[in-house]
Amino acid sequence: MTDYDISPKARKLLDNLTDFVNSECIPAEPKLEHQLNQGAHRFETVPSILEDLKAKAKKRGLWNLFLGAEEYGNLGAGITNFEYALLAEQMGRSIQLAPEACNCSAPDTGNMEVLAKYGTEAQKARWLGPLLKGEIRSAFAMTEPAVASSDATNIRTAIRRDGDAWVVTGHKWWISGAGDPRCKVFVVLGKTNPDHPNPYRQQSVVLVPSDAPGVRVVRPLTVFGYDDAPAGHCEVIFDQVRVPLDHMVLGEGRGFEVMQGRLGPGRLHHCMRAVGLAERAMELTLDRLTLRTAFGRKLAENPVVQHQIAHCRMDVDQARLLVHAAAAKMDRVGPKACKREIAVAKIRVPNLVLKVIDTCIQMHGAAGLGPDLPLAPMYAAARTLRLADGPDDVHTSQLGRDEIRQHAKKSKL
Repeated sequence: MTDYDISPKARKLLDNLTDFVNSECIPAEPKLEHQLNQGAHRFETVPSILEDLKAKAKKRGLWNLFLGAEEYGNLGAGITNFEYALLAEQMGRSIQLAPEACNCSAPDTGNMEVLAKYGTEAQKARWLGPLLKGEIRSAFAMTEPAVASSDATNIRTAIRRDGDAWVVTGHKWWISGAGDPRCKVFVVLGKTNPDHPNPYRQQSVVLVPSDAPGVRVVRPLTVFGYDDAPAGHCEVIFDQVRVPLDHMVLGEGRGFEVMQGRLGPGRLHHCMRAVGLAERAMELTLDRLTLRTAFGRKLAENPVVQHQIAHCRMDVDQARLLVHAAAAKMDRVGPKACKREIAVAKIRVPNLVLKVIDTCIQMHGAAGLGPDLPLAPMYAAARTLRLADGPDDVHTSQLGRDEIRQHAKKSKL
């Protein structure tokens, strides 16, 4: 849906991006799979199609679209969060290629925002500049296998000071981007003061170069068999990794502040792209329904199928409206003041999208499960979002507590 009153600049970008996704990214998806399937070196080289598309996106002016003018000057597109939601939906239609082609893919967008908001000039020069140019990639290292990382106060990775260095020791997993040969820096959450009386001041964030001694990528992990090469979601060991003191972000004990500043907008960006994922699944399904015949009539003529399509349309539109409501409020009051709307979108949108893709798979029959269509990896991507950046259950509990607290405050109970 693009019939919104947006700025002429955003409209031009949206039309340009829609054409780029349809004419360049989606047709290139088979080529990406072919290049990734060349032997056992999926995480050692970058498919040339990615770099080709990045060059084309830059030439079209479709670069760093997520960056707003008020915070980043002329580095990005300078559009609103609401306008970016429309663009991100289009990128979500080719989830493997379009976001990275436009330098708008996770985890880099969130890490760039961390560096832009909280980084020192030296940190920005070393990592933010190359990230903005698309020359390197990055990873965000928070989740750990030994603890319930949905409660970040559980994090066990230790960051201790030793003279003129921080020493990082810990075991992380599901670290997106860590397998990419272009990954040059990890944004690592760990504990600098586990005995601090405030559990939210125990954590800090440090920047760890990927080639630092003691950093070891153990293996890429798969989601329903998909490894998301070349970036991957990896298990990583930090074994007595020494980094200079000036590699800490914002300050000791301020890890939660950095983390929340990063994850709020990032959660909504995931939802923006997920809407495009569902819309693409519906397009594929509608094409099939108008062509396939079963039991003497087109599938599209079957009343049961018509009802399923109607419910899919309502689910996609509901997901889109939740995203748009959160993005529009973020434009008015900032991400911190619209955490309720972001939480509602984060809980509902992945579930709605997952439901739509599952229905689309069902209406494709066995073909929906196979490698010739993108529906199975779409399902894996959508299912991941129910856990990424915090599981549904945690966000739902927090949302419920906030609602009760607000009611008590109004009622003076």
